Amino acid sequence: MKPETLKLSSYNLCFLGFGNVNRTLVQLLRDREQELRDRHNIAFRITGIASRSLGWIADTEGLDAHVAQPPSAAIPLKSSETSRDIKSWLSAAQADVLFEATSLNVQTGQPAIDHIRAALEHGAHAITANKGPIVHAYRELRDLAAARGKRFLFESTVMDGVPIFSLFDQLPAIHLKGFHGILNSTTNVILSEMETGLTFDEALKKAQSLGIAETDATHDIAGWDAAVKTAALITVLMDVPIRLEDIYREGIRDLTTNAVRNGRRDGWPFKLVCRAQRTGDGIKATVAPEKVLSSSPMGKITGASSYIYFETDIFPGLAITEENPGLYATAYGMLADFVRAVTPSSK
Repeated sequence: MKPETLKLSSYNLCFLGFGNVNRTLVQLLRDREQELRDRHNIAFRITGIASRSLGWIADTEGLDAHVAQPPSAAIPLKSSETSRDIKSWLSAAQADVLFEATSLNVQTGQPAIDHIRAALEHGAHAITANKGPIVHAYRELRDLAAARGKRFLFESTVMDGVPIFSLFDQLPAIHLKGFHGILNSTTNVILSEMETGLTFDEALKKAQSLGIAETDATHDIAGWDAAVKTAALITVLMDVPIRLEDIYREGIRDLTTNAVRNGRRDGWPFKLVCRAQRTGDGIKATVAPEKVLSSSPMGKITGASSYIYFETDIFPGLAITEENPGLYATAYGMLADFVRAVTPSSK
């Protein structure tokens, strides 16, 4: 059957957390709207937007007119009952797909886990950019999605929109032995700036001014963000649940400008490196600053770029480099997950 003869399928989209990621996703969806129709037979309507500042907003006729500017929490719902929680909101919006982009809770993964669980129980596909649910509840949410005939997808959680998780979906019966790489852009930018002579605090301020580092960059500096990404990769791709406390973690705060400059001068720059390796009784995983050879792939990673190297039983080395991504890369990962979720051939 030719694509143009297929019936156009329309979906109600809900956005939980309406900060930079989901706002950029809305823009990208609009940019690609005609392509989604022509190539994938997908149409959509935005029927739900929710955040701490906006409250729970739903309108089954569409919120498109309010997306270009911050919508008002005073917009009346099309439901006879005002939504006060995610379950009633999803119902009022008649959600088919939830895009979850709330803040990371390193310790518990909440409330994102409950958000995703509610979406799946409602009967919607759940797509997230939040790493917490992968680390703390991956198997539960994966199994719930399968039981409900829905998809739980999370490509944007590691290396933005680079198809890491979906890549391994296309590599059946392959065994991942280990991986290493640079997965946190904030620390990489800070170290790159320290190589030029800036102090740690000056380098952090520059990363913040560039919009790469958060106002509170503790999770990045202390290695938590990299550790959570490492745990997510281990949990999903190596099929071994791992606790964050089982990953040795060391941040970059104690590195001095002299040490960082001298490392680069000597051909051995510092990088915050994530590592995981299968052992006889499980997985050994670390996140820590390391000196790496400047001519090696990791040594060439600068600025906001990322890199990962996979060791498998079939491919001794399979590497991916991402060059200085922006918000559109993260948003693209969620858009790609949307297409995978609703396209039969992708299931």
